[in-house]
Amino acid sequence: MLNLSPLFYSTKDTIGEDHPTFLKSLDLTADEREGINSARIAIRNALREQLPGVLRAKGYEGGMCEPKFFIQGSWAYKTLNRPCHTPPQQSDVDDGVYLPLSIIREENKPHLAIEDFFDGVQTVLEPLCLANGWRVGPKPNCMRVEISVLAHIDLPLYAIPDDQYLLLKAGMEARAMDGITANSQVQSWTKLPSDKILLACQSGWKVSDPLAMKEWFDREVDDADGDGEKQLRRVVRYIKAFRDNQWDGRGLGNAPSSILLMAAACPLFEFKYKRDDEALLAVVRGIPKALRDGVRSPIDHEVYLTDALSTEDREDAASKFESFAGFLNAAITASDKTVACNWIRSKVGDRFPNRPDLIGDKTANSLPAAMAAFEPEPGAKEIVEKTKAG
Repeated sequence: MLNLSPLFYSTKDTIGEDHPTFLKSLDLTADEREGINSARIAIRNALREQLPGVLRAKGYEGGMCEPKFFIQGSWAYKTLNRPCHTPPQQSDVDDGVYLPLSIIREENKPHLAIEDFFDGVQTVLEPLCLANGWRVGPKPNCMRVEISVLAHIDLPLYAIPDDQYLLLKAGMEARAMDGITANSQVQSWTKLPSDKILLACQSGWKVSDPLAMKEWFDREVDDADGDGEKQLRRVVRYIKAFRDNQWDGRGLGNAPSSILLMAAACPLFEFKYKRDDEALLAVVRGIPKALRDGVRSPIDHEVYLTDALSTEDREDAASKFESFAGFLNAAITASDKTVACNWIRSKVGDRFPNRPDLIGDKTANSLPAAMAAFEPEPGAKEIVEKTKAG
């Protein structure tokens, strides 16, 4: 058997700084992170300074027109990966924009208020984007600013009760919320009632609580293991990287979403001390059945996240993960390091280090050449009952 963990992740005290790992290859470079951060700050500053005037010109009066902001999504979860295939894939940073309900006036003219919110943000950002060579435009559930071929910043637009807006404003001002690298304590605010946070979508207002998802994942990570570097978080990044490599030519529109993969992975995760390869295998083995049975939202059990996929796309994803599990299991149980390394690279791409010399082993026997000439076949599929998600 082989130990492929040194090629997935290793700590600095057990390897040198120059030791290549899969996790390192998924990280944004320092310059890329700084570029995203600078763009995010410029966008916030423009909206903070100009959006109140634009909204007042549209007839929204009152003393609380200044937007407040909150980082959410994969950056907040610490599961953001560098894109695998650019184009079309990009790193996605989500920065929520919050206004009080009294300004939005959703009770009087909800659809017009949404149009004004989207239009106001676009009006403010168009000159900034023109000056920087960026592109801005609406998406179904947010405004998107594409800052490079590598990354975009999504701006979900929220309305919250006035009293909660004031608490959010005070908390953010006291804690200097502008830092994109702020820790989890700084990124928290007084818990808002989930049914009072409204997301502006092109189709109408939608109840949505971004903090609830972050709090759920943070609990999962804290409860999953005693590893200071958080093995569950790494496993989520590995399966997202696998997805990004497998759905390269068609983009990610028909692939499992990151939230879906997180929700599927957490119940399957088993902590494996210093063995990210085995922890990943345990999750990947269970994902096909989870996808076929249906994966519920961890914060709303009435919602199935798998419903976002067609029946064909769900089965395609399940089959891809089944194949990955077969190859990963074959690599771990093999004795030829070069072949094992090539098998993993065939599934997750060339970001996985081509360094079989760094793989640990528990056997001295090598794989016969006749066997090495053939790709592994996934193990026998477990017979499962297919259910229709409700």
